[in-house]
Amino acid sequence: MLGWAITFFIIAIIAAVFGFGGIAGAATGIAQFLFFLFVVLLVISLVAGALRGKTPRA
Repeated sequence: MLGWAITFFIIAIIAAVFGFGGIAGAATGIAQFLFFLFVVLLVISLVAGALRGKTPRA
């Protein structure tokens, strides 16, 4: 999921450089949403793992 967020962020940067403001704004919004969704799922995963007593793998 983090990979998708980075992909949309790169698309937004490229679109902004070429002057496509609408596409850049949409891609930025999607990237921001995916990033925050990734962070929320990461926190939930860490809390669930802590409650189970499992240690994270390296």
